[in-house]
Amino acid sequence: MSANVYDILMERGLIKQASHPEETRELLANERVTFYIGFDPTADSLHIGHYVVLMTMAHMQRAGHRPIVLLGGGTAMIGDPSGKTELRRMLTQQDIDRNAACFRKQMERIVSFEGENGAIMVNNADWLRPLNFLEFMKEVGTEFTVNRMLAAECYKMRMQSGLTFFEMSYMLMQSYDFLMLNRRYGCVLQMGGDDQWSNMLGGVDLIRKKERKPVSCVTTGLLVNSEGNKMGKTERGAMWLDPDKCPVYDFYQYWRNIPDADVETCLGMLTFIPMEEVRALCAEGGAALNEAKRVLAFALTEQVHGTEAAQRAQQAAEALFCGGGDISHMPTIELTAQDAERTGLRVVELLVLGGLCKSNSDARRMIASGAVFCDGDKITDINARLDESRLAGGVILKKGKKGFVRVLAAK
Repeated sequence: MSANVYDILMERGLIKQASHPEETRELLANERVTFYIGFDPTADSLHIGHYVVLMTMAHMQRAGHRPIVLLGGGTAMIGDPSGKTELRRMLTQQDIDRNAACFRKQMERIVSFEGENGAIMVNNADWLRPLNFLEFMKEVGTEFTVNRMLAAECYKMRMQSGLTFFEMSYMLMQSYDFLMLNRRYGCVLQMGGDDQWSNMLGGVDLIRKKERKPVSCVTTGLLVNSEGNKMGKTERGAMWLDPDKCPVYDFYQYWRNIPDADVETCLGMLTFIPMEEVRALCAEGGAALNEAKRVLAFALTEQVHGTEAAQRAQQAAEALFCGGGDISHMPTIELTAQDAERTGLRVVELLVLGGLCKSNSDARRMIASGAVFCDGDKITDINARLDESRLAGGVILKKGKKGFVRVLAAK
């Protein structure tokens, strides 16, 4: 008998809270369930935080359950106040449509939109935009008390700065989403990030009151390290799934260099590698964890960007750290004549141009601290320039132990 997907998600660290755990576990064992996860299309790429809940979707689908990807085309125009300290910028319909198309392309790498239990993508704007305010408040607003809503964690951060009624309606809207998906598609389970717990409970309560149906919700915890800090941030920003926002090499190297204490957690939550293999990889600890990190970096990069991109990233890393591989695949900036003239080939400015430092002052600090190298030689002069004659073949700038960029003249 195959394992219950609820137990699989628990074992892999992908369940944080559940409204009705035993009931949900039994349901998933005995029925083909339709479930949904919501995504507000507020950017033109998903990031690694979204990827955690995408993994729950993928595991559920592989177990035979049917996913609904709910795009928040309507709620995105309001803005979820959860975890926010200020009102979010409202999006145009063009923004939302463009972002939704990008989401689907990224999701298709691990979630199928074909077949009997293929995922379907719907937009809550379809039912939220035509709403009549008075009818909505009569049907939904009467089921929520202000006292309970104000006690919800998602509103507490905004109470001091000013929580608008516009934002406060987000819980009602998200709960209504679940109700509509239940009526239209027989959806009985909502899944999502743990920051949505209060909103998700609202939807469960609404359906149980109005429809008298046994629906439930399950949350996935944030991806955090052993010290409790959120993972997926680099000096260059968030770990986006779009290679134009986060280069594949940087994505690979982030996971290749995570702390030892976080390897097993990331393998469990972010890959499909069986947990017995994960435990075996991490069992010895010490130097053996280096291989586990290599497996993690390649597996996750392959899932997100494809096999060829993962191989190129791995080869570039080996070229830098092991003396093998293909140097052409490492992060590279090709300097035009205009770039060369503008920067004067000063190392400070090239560090910024290559994304290794945030600013010229940051670059000067790195040089002064002895953390910058050019082709293995330490740079000690903050006014140092590259030799133009060497740029045809390229030189490698290094910052610290993990930051590299190849600089060469454009052909």
